[in-house]
Amino acid sequence: MIANEANFDGLIGPTHNYGGLSDGNIASASNAGLIAHPKEAVLQGLGKMLSMYEAGLWQGILPPHQRPFLPVLRQFGFDGSDREIYSRGWREVPRLMKNLMSASSMWAANAATVSPSMDCADNRLNMTPANLSTMLHRSLEHEQTGRALKKAFPFANTHAALPLQSTFADEGAANHVRLCAERGSPGVEIFVYGRDGFEAATRGFPARQTLQSCEAIIRAHKLTPSRTVIARQSRAAIDAGAFHNDVVCVGAMQTLFYHELAFEDTAQVQTAINDASKGLFEPIFVEVPESEVPIADAIKAYLFNSMLVQFPDDDRLTLIAPLETQETKSTKEYCDRLVKSNGPIGKVKYVDVRQSMRNGGGPACLRLRVTLKKSEWENVNPAMKYTRPNHKRLVEWVKRNYREQIAPEDLPDPDLMDESFRALDELTEILNLGSDFYPFQRTRML
Repeated sequence: MIANEANFDGLIGPTHNYGGLSDGNIASASNAGLIAHPKEAVLQGLGKMLSMYEAGLWQGILPPHQRPFLPVLRQFGFDGSDREIYSRGWREVPRLMKNLMSASSMWAANAATVSPSMDCADNRLNMTPANLSTMLHRSLEHEQTGRALKKAFPFANTHAALPLQSTFADEGAANHVRLCAERGSPGVEIFVYGRDGFEAATRGFPARQTLQSCEAIIRAHKLTPSRTVIARQSRAAIDAGAFHNDVVCVGAMQTLFYHELAFEDTAQVQTAINDASKGLFEPIFVEVPESEVPIADAIKAYLFNSMLVQFPDDDRLTLIAPLETQETKSTKEYCDRLVKSNGPIGKVKYVDVRQSMRNGGGPACLRLRVTLKKSEWENVNPAMKYTRPNHKRLVEWVKRNYREQIAPEDLPDPDLMDESFRALDELTEILNLGSDFYPFQRTRML
């Protein structure tokens, strides 16, 4: 069966700014209040997508979300025109407005959890949008994410997000890894959680993903229990700043690449993966020792928040890492040794996604991995597939609509809202999303 892993990257939105809204995300907190460069940010993202497409990978696009998200203001009693409630919101509830301006949907790894049809009992692609309930600015995303997924994958079984409640906190594919022998073969799906939703909260940074959300998605996707692994992220990793498992672990094909401190019980995780993969493939574990790469360096450089991909005609995997990995001594030296070894990772390619990195998201954060049969790929919305003509149209769209920079004092400007809505209105035509995709478009029709 012909099948491949497609990467669907989130387009970075016109209101990209450094709001410092993400508790436990060190990069987000340390860069709060800096001047952001939206045009540079989205062009960096498009450049990464283009390089993946030109390397022969299946590449797709997910649209940014409506920001500012005015439905919340109207729900909270603000009335009047869009510009009136926008200006009033900044006067009366500026902290809420910062949340309603976040461009965090760019990190498509949090968009959903995806199980390919070859793993699911109903033989359909199953997708569950993440509720992202632990952070206000991200909890606004799941409904629009669901609409985007249905536009991109009309043949998929797209579930509703889990209840927006802390017991079922779900952060999407940032805590999910799939291993397999071949893309078209059944695989082993690994779900990583930070806390039991029924346990009392612990001190330190918040553990976002719950055991209960993992269990619910496994049931909803009709996964085979014996081919599924649930693992607990270590408290040490979370308190070091690994707010998602993909900050300390990434996997592809048979290979799991992770930091020594990634899991609470690494030996148990390895045993569970070995048992689940029996008869399918022999898993390969690449563990990075704390003595070679301290976890603080791994998180600062986002070594594991890299894309681990299989390029056509390559026998070994390629790690797509941020420039920060190259610029950090311990991670650069480790990557050099990795490439020289006879292990499963044969190349490291460094990409510039600094605008995303400063808000706490590396190359892996920017994409949602979707394993598809060729027949499924052929039924994906063509306008949401990355092509040379689409690249040209999107670059021209960015140059027409995005600001060079946004400082914190620029956010209350209602012209920024108008510019954002105008850009998104144009984008719905480019991506064939329909004229009522965004809430502001539906309000305009009333």
